[in-house]
Amino acid sequence: MKHKKIDAVEVCKELEDVLALRLKLTVIERTVYYHLLRHTRLEGKLRQRFTIAGVALKLGISRGPVRNAIRRLADHGVLRLVDRSYSGHLVEVRLPAEVRAARRKKLGTGSASQTKPLNEPNLEEVDFLRSTELRQAIHAREGGRCFYCRRRIPGRSRCLDHVVPQARCGQNSYRNLVSCCVECNWKKKDHASGDFLRELYREGSLSRKELVGRLRALHALAAGKLRPQVFHGEDAGSERSGGNARKFFLSAVNCELSTVDY
Repeated sequence: MKHKKIDAVEVCKELEDVLALRLKLTVIERTVYYHLLRHTRLEGKLRQRFTIAGVALKLGISRGPVRNAIRRLADHGVLRLVDRSYSGHLVEVRLPAEVRAARRKKLGTGSASQTKPLNEPNLEEVDFLRSTELRQAIHAREGGRCFYCRRRIPGRSRCLDHVVPQARCGQNSYRNLVSCCVECNWKKKDHASGDFLRELYREGSLSRKELVGRLRALHALAAGKLRPQVFHGEDAGSERSGGNARKFFLSAVNCELSTVDY
């Protein structure tokens, strides 16, 4: 299929004059987007596989800001995550006009986004490592037990663990943070959470019933069903917001749950 020739100048105008202003993209986010756009759509390709380290090296930026930029671009629908593996991320890069059209269509299909108060906090956008109160909300959600081994843990021995590791673009969302014991935090490291739960089962730390329950809890976490108590008066409307972040995280966890081999 022959791709339609893209006017690079017009794309730049749409990005700088419309998309970047509306999404409040930072300089680094625009730089990362330009880099991916240059090696995909402007060369007649729709997708590209890359690594965080590779992009950071080419742009002369540290990995952390690049990783955060890719997360935010994906959350806004500028990038669509197709696949993630140890060989890198495969993303579909959208043109500025395509992002605008997609967002207009999304806003026009439901009334939740139109009726939701503008000043209502969006739980999907909260960084739960930002403050002590937010971190405590995650600990409180687990009821004083380790999310993985289910042992009761004293307050000073609790840790927060990323279900999808930060090395794999795991976010600081309530969907991706769990309270756990120091031992599980150290043993899990950057392993997939599903694999780590099966390892606990094989070594006798979890029964078969507990393993099944933990895997279900992992899926419920990804689906946004294990919500910490942070904002008073928050309704289910915010559950529907941040859909891109939900799909991004669900895809990673579903990969872990796809092979439940005990």
